[in-house]
Amino acid sequence: MRPVGSLVLMSTVSCRFCRSTRGEIVLDLGEQPASDHFPAADDPGPDATYPLRMWLCAGCGLAQLAEDPTAAEEPRGQEPAALVDQAADAVAQVAAAGFLPERGTVAEYGSPHGGSWLGLLTRRGLREAAADEQADVVVDCFGLMHEPDQAAALARRAARLRPGGVLLLQFHSLAAIVQGAQWNALRHAHFAYYSTPVLVDMFDTVGLSVRAVRRFALYGGTVLLVATRDGLPDETVRTLAADELALGVLRPEVVGELQHAAVRAAAALATWVAEQRAGGALVLGYSAASRSIALLSRAGLTPDLLPAIADAAPAKQGRRLPGSGIPVISPAELVAARPDAVLLFVPDLLAEVRRALPQIEASGGRWIPVEGPAGM
Repeated sequence: MRPVGSLVLMSTVSCRFCRSTRGEIVLDLGEQPASDHFPAADDPGPDATYPLRMWLCAGCGLAQLAEDPTAAEEPRGQEPAALVDQAADAVAQVAAAGFLPERGTVAEYGSPHGGSWLGLLTRRGLREAAADEQADVVVDCFGLMHEPDQAAALARRAARLRPGGVLLLQFHSLAAIVQGAQWNALRHAHFAYYSTPVLVDMFDTVGLSVRAVRRFALYGGTVLLVATRDGLPDETVRTLAADELALGVLRPEVVGELQHAAVRAAAALATWVAEQRAGGALVLGYSAASRSIALLSRAGLTPDLLPAIADAAPAKQGRRLPGSGIPVISPAELVAARPDAVLLFVPDLLAEVRRALPQIEASGGRWIPVEGPAGM
């Protein structure tokens, strides 16, 4: 295993955007099961494992997967209410700022995790563009990060944009990942992790100018970027780019702090669950999210310590998490088990699950959001 922070000058590792072969490994989670593969519950395994490393390009500054030999096959998840609400807020803000046309066409590059902005935009008078048609509005909500070839993918989106049109790109901020010690945002099939100054330069190479940004609390820090072919960045862009540069999003030693956070989080989670179980408490989980897989694997949790994780997505129920072997159950089964504590692996869901499953707290159970550098 190459030490974190070591300089990589190999032709086998090249930037997914600028093609530079100069960069550094800033986070190495070792061999991990594919984070989008949920085997059947009766599949005994063993599950194949693959390298999971974040590489920071010294050429353009893009943080990215160093390699990914996995094949995407993730079961479709349930779209969280927090994501639905944030999408409506984002569209309303962009419209209020005058960036959305009153009529015209819209093309969307979606995320394999689900969710769409098309309904929000068509209700504002736009119509969905045909597959071979340029559009007045091009939308990408967490889609670009799933593209192995970042340069080609961004060029396709720019080419799809009609002259005078606007491109909306939403992404989970690398600055938020670093500030929040969200090391388990790193996962297979998520090929890029963006900072605002890097995206400004990336868009410039395809003839687009980042005009404005909007920040949201979703996932600890989500950014909506607004780009057009003409115009200059406004103060929101300049301020956010400067803030992220000051944080150190281009500095390997800063981003590399995620490695230490990963060690602390796994140890803290393992200790807490073991203590709860030793005291006779029944601990279960909620949200079989891909971000939980590396955490559970590194913490060494198995069904003996964490018997099940509930998920609202029917496609995941009856399966198990790879590596840990923890089965996925329905929310109804979670309620019936009357757990003493429920580890919530996507903290953004807290308000939603408390509304949907009041029986957990009514029977004396606690929701425990799993977040932060301590893992709890």
